[in-house]
Amino acid sequence: MTTDHEAVPFALGVFATSSAADASNGAARSFAGLVLGDRVLELGAPGSINELLADWDAGFARLAALAAAREGVAAAGAEAPGTGSSEPGPWHDLAGLNVRCPVSPGQILQCGANYRKHVVDIVMAERRTDLSTTGHNSDVPEAEVRAWAEDMMDERVRTGSPYVFSGLASALAGPYDEIVLHERGTRHDWELELALVIGKRARNVTRENALEHVAGYTICNDLTTRSLVYRNDLKAIGSDWFAAKNAPTFLPTGPYLVPAAFAGDPADLRISLKHNGIARQDESTSDMLFDIPAILEYVTSITELRPGDLVLTGSPAGNGAHWGVFLDEDDVLECEITGLGTQRSRCVRKQSSN
Repeated sequence: MTTDHEAVPFALGVFATSSAADASNGAARSFAGLVLGDRVLELGAPGSINELLADWDAGFARLAALAAAREGVAAAGAEAPGTGSSEPGPWHDLAGLNVRCPVSPGQILQCGANYRKHVVDIVMAERRTDLSTTGHNSDVPEAEVRAWAEDMMDERVRTGSPYVFSGLASALAGPYDEIVLHERGTRHDWELELALVIGKRARNVTRENALEHVAGYTICNDLTTRSLVYRNDLKAIGSDWFAAKNAPTFLPTGPYLVPAAFAGDPADLRISLKHNGIARQDESTSDMLFDIPAILEYVTSITELRPGDLVLTGSPAGNGAHWGVFLDEDDVLECEITGLGTQRSRCVRKQSSN
């Protein structure tokens, strides 16, 4: 969207008070906040992220003014941690807050098979385990299967379109929440992705104006249960993403919504994930087959996107299927995308009671 690139950089998030006193007396509450470094300004009306996104041009201008005013106060050495008379609420130390999922989308749209190396890796992993749905199993020479997969990706770029499916908001989790590994399937896998948040109604957009409809970006880890991707009773139908991707906590998101003005070039961000301290994904968004303008052009030719909607752009190479390693209890995922913050999630078999 059109914004003032000279504004003081800030991010948006949703937070909860975390003091023992709040928890004991039931006073713990959540709120939307403006993030400036290690401080968070509690926002008043309009106080929710979706309310701000409903008129994002005005919302961004208001937030930018608050950030600039705070920067001026800090530069002057006055009112360091307090609340200015023109500010909507108190300031909090970020370290003293629980960071929640920063978005509440009406729609979640997810791109699959959108990184060239990732798709090739999946094809090769299916070959190794004789799970190919296209007949490229271990009896076919590895070089032949790889060449077929690479040619398929090249043809998609020339003549194809993005592959998009819907997700459920009930799968959303915060960036530091536990991931609950359900028992309906096996081979739970990670897929770290750049996601964009819509800030303006979008229908039939073009490549040229697509990014004007993006309010900002966040991080999503689009977890997948590999054993549920293909159904044995409906082989001709294809993939069952509803079953494979939508378990509660299977979409850790955040920590923040970073406005597009401060997120850098979305076509050149680094996506990195560590599994138990071992680097598994480390790739640039430049490996996308279909970039964000192409994704938005395609999606909005079919449906209307509205402020607050979440669009995932696909995952790069390096998921568990490629490594032959999947998630288990007490595993830890550490995730980062350039300029958007970090996630840290521990895997459990049963969610802790809070």
